[in-house]
Formats: sequence, C-alpha cells, structure tokens
Amino acid sequence: MGSAAALASSRMILMRAAFFALCALVVSPALAQAKHGGVTRHYKFDIKMQNMTRLCQTKSIVTVNGQLPGPRIIAREGDRLLIEVVNNVQYNVTIHWHGVRQLRSGWADGPAYITQCPIQTGQAYVYNFTVTGQRGTLFWHAHISWLRATLYGPIVILPKKHASYPFPQPFKEVPIVFGEWWKADTETIINQALKTGGAPNVSDAFTINGFPGPLSNCSTKDTFKLKVKPGKTYLLRLINAALNDELFFSIANHTLTIVETDAIYVKPFKTHTVLITPGQTTNVLLRTKLKAPNVTFVMAARPYATGPGAFDNTTVTGLLEYAKPSSPSKPKASKLPTLKATLPKFNDTAFAMKFVQKLRSLNTAQFPTKVPQTVDKNFFFTVGLGLNPCPQNQTCQGPNNSMLAASINNVSFVMPSTALLQAHFFKQSNGVFTTDFPTKPPSKFNYTGTPPNNSMVNSGTKVVILPFNTTVELVMQDTSIIGAESHPLHLHGFNFFVVGQGFGNFKPKRDPKNFNLVDPVERNTVGVPSGGWVAIRFVADNPGVWFMHCHLEVHTSWGLKMAWVVMDGKGRKQKLPPPPADLPKC
Repeated sequence: MGSAAALASSRMILMRAAFFALCALVVSPALAQAKHGGVTRHYKFDIKMQNMTRLCQTKSIVTVNGQLPGPRIIAREGDRLLIEVVNNVQYNVTIHWHGVRQLRSGWADGPAYITQCPIQTGQAYVYNFTVTGQRGTLFWHAHISWLRATLYGPIVILPKKHASYPFPQPFKEVPIVFGEWWKADTETIINQALKTGGAPNVSDAFTINGFPGPLSNCSTKDTFKLKVKPGKTYLLRLINAALNDELFFSIANHTLTIVETDAIYVKPFKTHTVLITPGQTTNVLLRTKLKAPNVTFVMAARPYATGPGAFDNTTVTGLLEYAKPSSPSKPKASKLPTLKATLPKFNDTAFAMKFVQKLRSLNTAQFPTKVPQTVDKNFFFTVGLGLNPCPQNQTCQGPNNSMLAASINNVSFVMPSTALLQAHFFKQSNGVFTTDFPTKPPSKFNYTGTPPNNSMVNSGTKVVILPFNTTVELVMQDTSIIGAESHPLHLHGFNFFVVGQGFGNFKPKRDPKNFNLVDPVERNTVGVPSGGWVAIRFVADNPGVWFMHCHLEVHTSWGLKMAWVVMDGKGRKQKLPPPPADLPKC
C-alpha cells in the first residue's frame, strides 16, 4: 500500500514538474538555442474580453491578455517565434504579424480566408515563423473584420547580438502606438454599414498607447506621459495601428530625426512633423534639451484626411515631461505650463508628398539597396471607390440609393469561405478563386479628372499568378470616381521599393525616366497619393498566397484588396512547406 502511495506521489511530482516546465516555455518569452542561429521565443496570446473605461464610459473590448495595446513582442534578427493564440471570445480571430517577411512560412501570415481559416471560439493555433534579414519596428494586429480596433501591439526586432544601430545608440527606446477608440461596438458599426451600403460611423477619439489624452472628455487621467532626462537621445518607435486614419505627429518645440521606416533603415533627416499611415511604422530619434526647461511639452497627433467622407477630426495628445533633480530643501514645484504642438492642416497633400519624397534607403555597404534594375512583369492598378447596386426591396445609403464599394482595376474583392493558400497548395482552387485578375483597368479614362458615367464595380475572387523570382513593377493610380483620396496599400510577404510617385495621371512614356533606382525607400505599406500615383518594384521570391489591400479598414471592407499567388521555385528552399497540423479549419 505504502509503495503505491509513494508511486502516486512521485507521479504527481513529475506531472507538476512537467506542467511548470511547459508554463515556463509558453508564458514567458523563454529562450532556447535553435538550429538557425537565433533563439526560439515563446509567447502566449489569450484572446479575451476586458472591461475598459475611456471617455466617461466603460465597455467590454476584445484584447490579448487583457491589455491595450497588447503585449510587446521582442526578438532579435534571426530568432524563431512560437506564438500560441487561444481564442476565448465569441468572434472568429486571426493575428497578422505586419511587415514580417514570412519567408516560406505563409501559413503563419494571418489574414483570414487568405492564408488561414480563422481560429474559432475555444480553439488555438501556434504561429511559427523566423525573423529573417529584418530589424526594427513592426507590429501585430487582428486580421479579420474590424477586430484590430483593439487587437494590436508592437513587434520590436533588435539587431543580432553585437551588431549596432547605424545611428547613435539611444539612451532609451519607447514604443508609441497610435490607435482609435469607439464608444460603440466596432463589429456592430461595420456590419450595419455593409448592410445599408453607407459609410460607417467614425471613431470618437484617437489614442497614444491606449490613452486619449486631456483634450477628450474625462481623459485627463488617461494621458500618456513620456518622462525624459535632459541631454539624452531617445528612440521613439512610432506605430500607426488606427483603423481608418493617416496621422500627423509632432512634439512641441522638439525636432525629430527619422532613421527607419517599416523596419528598414533610411538616410536620417530632421523634421518637426511625421506623417504615418495605418500599417506604417517609423523610428525617430528625439534628442532632449541640455537643461530641463520649466515647461511641459505636448505631443500631438491628428488626421491627414483627403477623401470626401467624414473623419474623426479630433486630436490626441500626450505629454513630454523633463525629470527635475529633486532637492529635499526645495518645496514641490507647482504645475508647469504646457507648450502646444503645431500640425499641418488635415488635407495638406503638399506637405504629405514633400515628406514622403524625403525618404531614402540607407544604401550602404552594410545595408545595400537591392532595387531590381530590370522588370519581368508590369502592372497598372487603379485604386479607389465605386458603387454597387442596391439589392431589390431595400433602401441603401450610398449615392443615388446605391451601396458604397471599393476596387482595384474595377474588381471589388469577394472574400472566399475557404482560405486561398489551402486551395492553392492542395490544387483545389475550383470554385474558390480564378486567376484572371486584370493587369490593367478594363477601360481608360481621366483617372484624376471627370469621373466616367458608370461608377459600378465588378465583384469576384480573382488573383494574379507570378512564377517564382518574377521581378514586378506595379503602378498604383488613385481615381476620383467618388472622390480623390490617399490609400495606404499594404503588401503581405514582401518589402517593395518605392521607385516613383507624383500627382495627376501616370504617364508611361515620361514618368519612368525619373524613377529612383539607386536608393528608393523600401517599405511594406505605401500611400497612393490623393489624386496621384505611386510606382513600386519587388521580387516575387516568397512562394505562397500574399494579400494586398488598403490599410484603411473601411476600404478593405468595401473590397479594395486582391491577392498574388507566387508559385514554388525549383530548389528545395524555394517551395512552400505543407501546413502545420493545427492549422484552423473553416
């Protein structure tokens, strides 16, 4: 009897030890040496509802681990990440690791019904990928419906051990994540808009690291404060995680030096204002004043908005406070006066163009700019808004009783009910997608002038097939069919080079002569200028299915999206491996 009890007791000890070992692996970003030279880092994301009070009101929001913004992912270049996402909410969920190249790991990319079926309530999925040849700031967010309104957080990729930054080593690094806050439920807002065909309600406030700041109701306490020391250099990792708004950002009486965009080093330049679109990240150096001034400085962000629709015209503010050396003999200082930040007008497209044209890749021996000099395939895509007819026996809120829509080359993308990557990999595309996405608009017109009489879009789940290693040049042209508007376009699975941009209609005989093929900025998200065009180049060296869409979530909901299918190459390392066993099912 005694030996049985002892055996049971030792079994219990072993089970507990195994359980705690597993917890240590999953809960902390634990490190284990891996074959690829980096380490393996483990994270656990519990998707759960959390009550949060903002703007005088408490509401239940979808979060990761109860946090807003969600937890920070920290890795070094070359590290492998295993992130277990457990869905404990009523909604289907996926997470996208925005800007991570996902080389041969497309199953971990995250857009719902593109690379995976969503994680259903009560289910889990482990995202497994290695960070290859990237360093800097990226971010993660939900990639289904409008859940990324509250499901987002920073990804910090540090250089390899003993590698330094190509700029002065900062005293401290601070992520600054811009978001939006709605009083109403965002899922209800978008579902209602898609039903009626009208524009969805705009957000009630912007946030910095989850806080709306003192200009919003009941929000004096809910203010992000950056406490700094005099004479130091701070690296601010700026992330625009907002759903629907491009933003201007400035800090009163301070100059910012831009050193990186979308996790790629750039030639440093100084500016008082940063323009950052949803989906973009920008690292800036902030050099503090040599002596602590007797003033608090306001940091502020407000929209850059060019379209015809309504937008959230509020300003979010945080505070930059200098640490004062405390002295026991001196009484506590009274509240310091604040200095306000100045920002461009909400529709200042001239500033926006001037700003983006200053961005140049570093292009050094250590960080060369490998811009493709020759092109295999040219594409010309019009991007913009259009209309769908109103269903019979229904009244719609779009122009002339229509439904608002958005399209690329007049194709409004219809989300499939099976993930495109699965259909492609298992050669079961029949009934899921077609490969006839148009390489140019169906009809020519004055894209930025008087719109054509017919503004109705076509609908379909169409993709472009690219053989492995194809060099692509893509010109994206804004249209003024419903109204000229800036569109931040994000390409999954690749970085691309922004070789040219301008206002008006793209002129194929004239404009390519001015392309920058020496040091163009390299990005994963680029703004198609309002009433203008942008030209990008990339090499299709990553097999899989890769989503490309406007990062204004309302435009994505209306269909401003498409997908590229990159075929396997001949080499063993040029093929997409089969899906993991725990890939969610539709």
